[in-house]
Amino acid sequence: MYRLPGRQMKPDKIKARPVRLTSGCKRDVRTQFGALCYRVRRDKVQVLLITSRTNRRWILPKGWPIDGASPAEAAAQEAWEEAGVEGRVMGNCLGVYSYNRAEDDDLPCVVAIFPIKVKRLRSDYPEAAERDRKWVTPKKASVMLAEPELRQMVRDFDPTSL
Repeated sequence: MYRLPGRQMKPDKIKARPVRLTSGCKRDVRTQFGALCYRVRRDKVQVLLITSRTNRRWILPKGWPIDGASPAEAAAQEAWEEAGVEGRVMGNCLGVYSYNRAEDDDLPCVVAIFPIKVKRLRSDYPEAAERDRKWVTPKKASVMLAEPELRQMVRDFDPTSL
């Protein structure tokens, strides 16, 4: 499991710096880090999806950068807080996807995804009362997720290539 020592992500600690795009985008773009949590059962890959807190749609754990943490470490922290995941995070980014964060007046965000091999799921974790979790195949997950770039990334996920 990876947990930043003594840290819970608090709004006053978030240092998500905006990126200004010059291609006509009128809003700053924010960066987030997400986790593709996976396990292998009976030679079949499964990925963990969680529900969002607001509209209960299926998503991957993700959140803002954390000062002092690498992007992969921030993704692992989000996986713990949002899904109770303990596991081994890989430092290689699987890819990125974009979405508009509805909770913040459609704030444009780009999310870098890092794989985490799940060793254990805890039942007691910070957002346990606010989210549901579900193990599914990558193919099934790709149907359940909303963002097209994320769908393809999950559908094509192969842990043997890590």
